[in-house]
Amino acid sequence: MNNAADPRDIRRWRKYLADERAEAAVYRDLASRRVGEEREILLALAAAEGRHEAHWLELLGDNVGKAQKGDLRTRALGFLARRFGSVFVLALAQRAEARSPYENDSDATDAMAADERIHEEVVRGLAARGRNRLSGTFRAAVFGANDGLVSNLALVIGISAAGVPTATVLLTGIAGLLAGALSMGAGEYVSVRSQRELLDASTPSTTANTALPFLDVDANELALVYRARGMSADEAQLKAVDTLSSLGTAVEDDPEVVEARDEHEAIGTGIGAALSSFCFFASGAIIPIIPYLFGMQGWPAIAVSGGLVGIALLGTGSIVGLLSGASPLKRALRQLAIGFGAALATYLLGLLFGTSVG
Repeated sequence: MNNAADPRDIRRWRKYLADERAEAAVYRDLASRRVGEEREILLALAAAEGRHEAHWLELLGDNVGKAQKGDLRTRALGFLARRFGSVFVLALAQRAEARSPYENDSDATDAMAADERIHEEVVRGLAARGRNRLSGTFRAAVFGANDGLVSNLALVIGISAAGVPTATVLLTGIAGLLAGALSMGAGEYVSVRSQRELLDASTPSTTANTALPFLDVDANELALVYRARGMSADEAQLKAVDTLSSLGTAVEDDPEVVEARDEHEAIGTGIGAALSSFCFFASGAIIPIIPYLFGMQGWPAIAVSGGLVGIALLGTGSIVGLLSGASPLKRALRQLAIGFGAALATYLLGLLFGTSVG
């Protein structure tokens, strides 16, 4: 079949065939690292790619030729899927599905183009699950480190531009690291403690369970409790009747109590949050002062400091992009521009300050 097809069409079909096989392999590799519903969804996606593969095989007929490799991005995705299978791989797979050329290719069916659009949404949903499972600690790590990078780079470069000795620059950088990390830690401790205290004040008391057997069924003041929690009068009455009819059910089994307990666990402890924030900020803030720790000074130190921070900002920006489902490159460049913009502003202020003092 299609022995007389245009050689350019054959090359394109072979490429599509290789890509479909590679994408199916990615989904199978991801499925091998998961269980339950997510595994079934990923295997279903792999089966769909298999149907697309069959379409190109039918068009190619005897012109299938030697098996080709998928494009570089898909093969890289497969490499990551086999070794990590994380939310980052799903985020990359989501972007890969969004790049499908089938809508503009007359040799692909409308159903195939529609499949690719739906696949993007399916993978988006799976990636969203992974993003939601990411602990707040991980996100705090990225943003805390980024804060340390930008603030201490700006501080070090600003003070360098003022013309102070290298030892002063180093001490200023260390002071900025400690001050910023302690401030972040203290702020996070207060924030988490406040959240927990607010949650404690709003959580239904489990001791109220002991009063249930003695309530006046006719007066049924329990309905007032549920109305105070936001239920309508009818809903509250039905809920109260149901509760009184099954007095063996403890208040701690109430969905609101269970939800509050889960929120407590999600928030974590104040000490843990404070230590995490301190370490995350410090891990970023130490990078700008590395060249000064090794005795470098002047423009070479500034250049090395800026280069190290630039690499780190590209890394944190790309991670933020992946977590948000956006382009990692665009987010990385945006993070770099913001960080260097802040550094440039403080450098110019440092020059102005140093000139005015001189």
